[in-house]
Amino acid sequence: MQLNADEIQELIPNRYPIYFIDQVEDIQTDKSIRAIKNVTVNEWFVKGYMPGQYVMPSTLIIETLAQAASIFILKSPMFRNKTAYLGGITQAKFKRRVYAGDRLVLDISLKKQRQNIGLVSCLATVNGETAVETELMFIVEMK
Repeated sequence: MQLNADEIQELIPNRYPIYFIDQVEDIQTDKSIRAIKNVTVNEWFVKGYMPGQYVMPSTLIIETLAQAASIFILKSPMFRNKTAYLGGITQAKFKRRVYAGDRLVLDISLKKQRQNIGLVSCLATVNGETAVETELMFIVEMK
């Protein structure tokens, strides 16, 4: 299943300037998601992070992974119309810079879940080369 920007915005509350997901290429409910972030030179964060270079900050790559994970989590029938929160970051490894012009591919898969708390495995790549790998803990509101 694919999702466009309108469908993504129905799931997560993020909006400009902190909305980073351009497209969901594939989502397997309760298993995995593949999302895309196209990094462009026009984005507010690339010019000022490393003067003279157009680089996406590492923290924003983590935020982008968290947004993709939120989309994945909130597509689950159990969490429809809820809000997912980032509860923790573990084992983050930054292996490659992400530059303007890069297509960041985000692959997230569910590792474990107990009620409204879970752990996802995350991999961000550019042209098949690992940029960031980490695990994110999530917590979903249960109102």
